[in-house]
Amino acid sequence: MDEVQRDRAAGVLLGQACGDALGVPHEFGPSLADDVVLLMSGGGPFGFAPGEYSDDTAMAVCIAQVAAAGADLTSERALTDVAARFLRWGRDAKDVGNQTRAVFARTAQPAQMPAAAEEYARTHEHSAGNGALMRTAVVGLTRLSDRDATAAAAEAVARLTHPDALAIESCVLWSEAVRLAVVTGELDLLAGLDLLPAVSRSPWRTWIDESTGVDPRRFREGNGFTVTALQAAWAAITWTPGDSPEHLRRATENAVRTGHDTDTVAAIAGGLLGARWGRSAIPEEWASSIHGYPDLRGSDLIDLASGTAAGVTSA
Repeated sequence: MDEVQRDRAAGVLLGQACGDALGVPHEFGPSLADDVVLLMSGGGPFGFAPGEYSDDTAMAVCIAQVAAAGADLTSERALTDVAARFLRWGRDAKDVGNQTRAVFARTAQPAQMPAAAEEYARTHEHSAGNGALMRTAVVGLTRLSDRDATAAAAEAVARLTHPDALAIESCVLWSEAVRLAVVTGELDLLAGLDLLPAVSRSPWRTWIDESTGVDPRRFREGNGFTVTALQAAWAAITWTPGDSPEHLRRATENAVRTGHDTDTVAAIAGGLLGARWGRSAIPEEWASSIHGYPDLRGSDLIDLASGTAAGVTSA
């Protein structure tokens, strides 16, 4: 990687965490007007501290801790390690998504998590929540030179809790968009369509097209669903003028303005925006405020993302 690519990689987890913490105070609330000042003031329905990120980033950290050690995220050993970290985090977490919590409750041992997730999906009609998409940006850093390996990792990690096809496909698309943004500086969500099953490409093209360049508040209703969450995040990114690094701040704020699952939509958007614009574009007042599980600060997230991209152990 060159210096620009390293900066972009370093921005992925921190960008996600900033969106997450910025959205926390407004979770499950209404859409927000353009003149509402957004602060990392904490609170929300789960009582987070100012600047504290939620489950979105905490679960991404669990993935990154395994990937940064050079593990292949498609291997059974690595997936079991990620599952074990998920369970350890979930024991004392302030906020665990409903589907994820249900899968955890069915998991007696970490290696059994994928089977527990499959059981949940078989017995619940609505199992395409956004809980896999919210944590997937960091997967885009794991194999920057191999888009097929990135897609395989995105699918494998999604399957730990969300084996529904739509949940998996949203993760493949977003992880590939992150990988592409780090490597080339392009924002292109359609670029990963060929990585999906042929039957899925046309619906996803329609969903992406209808969310490109439109007000993200259009997607407030139902953005706990993985497709709508992706649309809301993409709308925030593409509706916001994007010709300078200031795009990262403005688009992240617009993701929060969507309303309802504000921390998750902004976390999804923030990961891709960090991949495009890099750590250098993230406002210092945001970066210095960030903290969360397991006692990490913004600088730790930068190190963890950089280690993930390099495939080496990170502190």
